[in-house]
Amino acid sequence: MDHRPKGCPVNRALPAVRLRVPTHEDAFAWHRIFADPDVMEFHGGRAAELSVYEELTARQRRHDAERGFCLWTMLDESGEVIGFTGAQPWEREWGPTGETEIGWRLGRAHWGRGYVTAAAQETLERLRAAGVPGVVAMVDARNERSIAVTRRLGMRHAETFVTPGARRREGHCYRLDL
Repeated sequence: MDHRPKGCPVNRALPAVRLRVPTHEDAFAWHRIFADPDVMEFHGGRAAELSVYEELTARQRRHDAERGFCLWTMLDESGEVIGFTGAQPWEREWGPTGETEIGWRLGRAHWGRGYVTAAAQETLERLRAAGVPGVVAMVDARNERSIAVTRRLGMRHAETFVTPGARRREGHCYRLDL
């Protein structure tokens, strides 16, 4: 009989996950796995054009070379590209401009297995080693899965915001001192 309170997660070992600096070829994998509308629900609803992912992977290689961190390609135990996890500067003119944002995106087939939590924990370790003093996570207020990850990482809800522009959405800014 299960004596845990309702909604209490089962403690389980996190899966093995590997993070690497994105290659040009990863742009094709990201484009393919992020073409799923479920994956993109809180990111505009659909995958961007391939050229956007090519530019994104190139920018992440520059971030890694210049800062020692980026949005790394996430690989499962078999070496399959399953998404990305990492950090980059928040460059928008609204929100925590100039701060380091931790983020993740995972292919639908891999949800619910602990990959994002494992990869985000590895990201935090790498950021500490790089001397980053703290991180933020900007999360759509409806994205319960990502909010759960912020909690598992020990982040605290710092503020609520509304995104600017035509597609105004409520979001949360979570913070963690490293």
